[in-house]
Amino acid sequence: MSLFLAFLGVSFIVIATPGPDTAITIRNTLLGGRAGGVSTALGIASGQTIWALATSAGIVALLVASEPLFLAVKYAGAAYLVYLGVKALQEALRPSHQAEALAVARPSRRLAAASAFRQGLISDLGNPKMAVFFASLLPQFVPPGGESFITLLGLGAVFAVMTFTWLALYATVVAKAGDFLRQPPIRRVIEGVTGMLLIGLGIRIATEHR
Repeated sequence: MSLFLAFLGVSFIVIATPGPDTAITIRNTLLGGRAGGVSTALGIASGQTIWALATSAGIVALLVASEPLFLAVKYAGAAYLVYLGVKALQEALRPSHQAEALAVARPSRRLAAASAFRQGLISDLGNPKMAVFFASLLPQFVPPGGESFITLLGLGAVFAVMTFTWLALYATVVAKAGDFLRQPPIRRVIEGVTGMLLIGLGIRIATEHR
């Protein structure tokens, strides 16, 4: 039990630390309302569940050990974050007439739940830190003599549920202030800050060593 409680504590620290997942969830909540944010959170949690399954099957260990494969995931994920960041900056600096018109429209018309889910899923699967995290941290919380596959998968599922709950809470809070935050001047500032954050995170992921 103490080992599991330690896992919960470490997981909460990792989840609560702002990163790409948080930035994308906030932006998609502004674009698609609470449904957009929750769908993004569900996509992120689904990506983590896939990482957990791959870790349990030993696939993540092979990915981390293979430099070419690891770099491919790393650069693909970084490029996707930069792409989303550039799109956000474009809307902040030179918003289209359609975007301005939709700024005061129903958020659900601006971003479909399926698109939000896809962005969350791709963002998480393209984050190499998830591979390192699942491959290095989860095994430390497997009890001696325990069934590693089932235990690793269970811990990964718990981590994914915690992530979804935390990000869904973020989405709810942002959605509550949605009408205020979607006012064109404020929205453009948020788009600009989020865009720079996503680009910065993408560059950091691409350039940092393991």
